[in-house]
Amino acid sequence: MSERVQYDEFSMFGENISEYAIDASPTPVVKRVEAQLSDGRTMSALQWGAGEPTMVLVHGSAQNAHTWDTVALSLGGSLIAVDLPGHGHSGWRDDATYPPAILAADLAQLVQQLAPNARAIVGMSLGGLTCLTLASTHPQLVRHLVLVDITPGVTSKKAKAVLDFINGPQSFPSFDELLARTKEHNPTRSESSLRRGILHNARQLDDLSWAWRYDRRGQSSNEQSDTPHGNPPASPLWEVVSSLHCPLLMVRGGTSPVVDDEDIEELKKRNPAAEVVVVEGAGHSVQGDRPIEMAGLLRRFV
Repeated sequence: MSERVQYDEFSMFGENISEYAIDASPTPVVKRVEAQLSDGRTMSALQWGAGEPTMVLVHGSAQNAHTWDTVALSLGGSLIAVDLPGHGHSGWRDDATYPPAILAADLAQLVQQLAPNARAIVGMSLGGLTCLTLASTHPQLVRHLVLVDITPGVTSKKAKAVLDFINGPQSFPSFDELLARTKEHNPTRSESSLRRGILHNARQLDDLSWAWRYDRRGQSSNEQSDTPHGNPPASPLWEVVSSLHCPLLMVRGGTSPVVDDEDIEELKKRNPAAEVVVVEGAGHSVQGDRPIEMAGLLRRFV
């Protein structure tokens, strides 16, 4: 695409519905909402449904709230899908630093303002570590916790395929070149789904080239770094898993290397009541690869 592309973030739901044969309206009740953070920044989100939100969905690094569109359409009801700081329509931090501890403090403010009575907090990848931190710092806000393809055992080695994509070029001469790279790194996703994802996650510049919408000024990876001997230090978030006060569901992508068997063994050792489900055919972004299955798991768990 070399021409100017008109973008309407609420215009593509019909494609989601058609691709996954969802019984839903192509014009659902959904709107942009904002939470005002204590330092003056704003944090944006999509509010689905007309009632009080019962669920909060948090995306991974280099994603945005629209990664949950098909899940939200399948679920129906009222929920909040968050744009983390530095992503989507949320404000960027001056220090360009987005570790889970900092993000959790911002997320707590949003949940308190927009979904204080939500029955479940759902986080994928970086969003999952953020939600796990939130469960430690603000346990009253986390009544059920769902981690999507992430544990505190994540390392840069395990997440290499994801990081190779995130750390790639910032801008592209054309939409087609951006789509080609995205298809190369997301073999489990349909092309139509990837096209929608790009339109939500990139912006067209004045010269008609395309650039990613998320903040890339700081360190792109929030995963642990491997030591020279390949044994990263144990994350303190494992202790949070051990002391969780709420039910925990771990959703693992069947083809994803980000969570391995040792991670699951450690998670079950520390939290024997945790439920672990493997979604076959899904990569790291389970909500994008198998959204109907993801929605079904959330519906049953919560």
